Amino acid sequence: MNIIATDLIAQTTCPYCGVGCGVNVNKKDNEITVKGNTEHPANLGRLCVKGSSLHETLVPKNRLLTPKVNGEEVSWDQALTFTADKFKKIIQQDGPDAVAFYVSGQLLTEDYYVANKLMKGFIGTSNIDTNSRLCMSSAVVAHKRAFGNDVVPGCYEDLEEADVVIFVGSNAAYAHPIIFQRIVKAQKDSGKKIIVIDPRRTATCEVADLHLPLASGTDSFFFNGLLAYLAQNNYVDQEFIDNHCDGFDSAVESALIDTASIKQVATICEVSEQDIKTAFEWFAQNPKVVTVFSMGINQSATGSDNGNAIINCHLATGKIGKPGAAPFSITGQPNAMGGREVGGLANQLAAHMDFANKHEIQYVEQFWQAPNMAKQQGLKAIDMFNAVSDGKIKAIWIMATNPVVSMPNADFVKEALLKCELVVVSDCMDNTDTAKIADVLLPATTWSEKEGTVTNSERRISLQKAFVKAPGQAKNDWEIMCEFAKKMGWEKDFDYTDAHEIFVEHAKLSAINSEFNNAFNIEALIDITKEDYLNFKPIQWPVTAQHKKGVKRLFSDGKFFTDNGKAKILTIKPTAPFHKLKDNQLIFEYRAYSGSMAHNDTYRQCE
Repeated sequence: MNIIATDLIAQTTCPYCGVGCGVNVNKKDNEITVKGNTEHPANLGRLCVKGSSLHETLVPKNRLLTPKVNGEEVSWDQALTFTADKFKKIIQQDGPDAVAFYVSGQLLTEDYYVANKLMKGFIGTSNIDTNSRLCMSSAVVAHKRAFGNDVVPGCYEDLEEADVVIFVGSNAAYAHPIIFQRIVKAQKDSGKKIIVIDPRRTATCEVADLHLPLASGTDSFFFNGLLAYLAQNNYVDQEFIDNHCDGFDSAVESALIDTASIKQVATICEVSEQDIKTAFEWFAQNPKVVTVFSMGINQSATGSDNGNAIINCHLATGKIGKPGAAPFSITGQPNAMGGREVGGLANQLAAHMDFANKHEIQYVEQFWQAPNMAKQQGLKAIDMFNAVSDGKIKAIWIMATNPVVSMPNADFVKEALLKCELVVVSDCMDNTDTAKIADVLLPATTWSEKEGTVTNSERRISLQKAFVKAPGQAKNDWEIMCEFAKKMGWEKDFDYTDAHEIFVEHAKLSAINSEFNNAFNIEALIDITKEDYLNFKPIQWPVTAQHKKGVKRLFSDGKFFTDNGKAKILTIKPTAPFHKLKDNQLIFEYRAYSGSMAHNDTYRQCE
């Protein structure tokens, strides 16, 4: 292990989850130790067991140290020449949509930026998607439908200031332990109420004042019922609705069809009427409520509707944009939000711009001086691997993720990749299940070796700082892609010398969003020096001339990022899964309610 600094105290960011904890790395007697950074706003010095063990990852076994082609060690030049030649041939024969990138929330924002620019601006396809698709894309859609942009309106302090915190589809005690610890401490100090909505009794339930074990898949019914209850009992903020929202009347009218009474909600959700009533009253009667939703909400056939059903209740009561009041989507991976900022999803453009707006496409094309600008969405993760299986995608480059293990129907993904003409994998490890079937293996840096930014669940940008030299021939992901791009013929467009240059370009691109009415904007960081970048202080976007210190909470002024500046309260028509046995196999049917539980039509069936 080669330590860069001999009197080491490096400040960096934990790579494990979306909380984004600050970490101090210390050297004593030639040993590396880690502690929580007391000055970092996300964790205030706390670290969970994973973060506290980060020093144990510095010299992992089975590192990939040398590029390989067909199992043989080769030079970087040979590996990237081989890859570029293959990509060129496939693109020439079958067009740019015959190639794809599948990337990861483990990448840094600068890596993500280069990957998105390369694919959408130069190769000319939007076939770049990320494993964040599997966890966060439902929340992205819910945010965009309600707010006009993909934004989390609150901050971690709201979780401490709230009178009621509702966890739904979130086992924060395990998945986001530092956030959970902050809430538990605030519960002891102020007596806040905690509701946990989860079919299982998880570790998070141990501190719950109320646990609602809803029947699986009935979340939208619960929140539709809450919306109906709020409207029927005059708990809505009519002034806020009139001035700042559209769609309230139709949303309530629809909610009343299936969930007009607490009894109906209790029957559908399979929870006692008293517990439903208690939860509804706590939400209604307390001005400060935060609803924390995560994978149990997102990873559903109706994930986006679940998210909007939650957001509807906050908008109807004006519990948004205020201290202690927000719908709060909490991310799983360390840089799922950073990836969204640079357009890492197949249906996004860089800097939160959108393929639905031709002016935004034109702006990105001009900014990049892109020769082959993609003009429409690409294939999303599931569709991407289906296209690999069908032979429509003939080359795929997988970065910092292991889809042969992590994708749904993983055996199908493995079979698809085995049929693919070219599979390129960039990873730090030599023996992942995906790496074992790669034609080209490229050694990448990992935490402690790479430098760049990540954005956590509260929109806070922090720096991951390199303090160990990369082993073997490992390179940063952005460096690998830049060298590849040069071999593809785009030398001057990818001639970055460090992550700082990429970050500045990313900031410059975001500046136009003040004209496009988009939330993501870090224009005040355009002039950041390399020294300040390497000593980056965590900050929450937007970071503009008017808000140089960032913004804690969005929508405090009641203005949203829609055409008319009003939030959208969506009409949600819930569906719920019911299981039964057929031919001795358990199957699930998604049934749509139409006013009576006795007359239900099958909506979707999944075996």
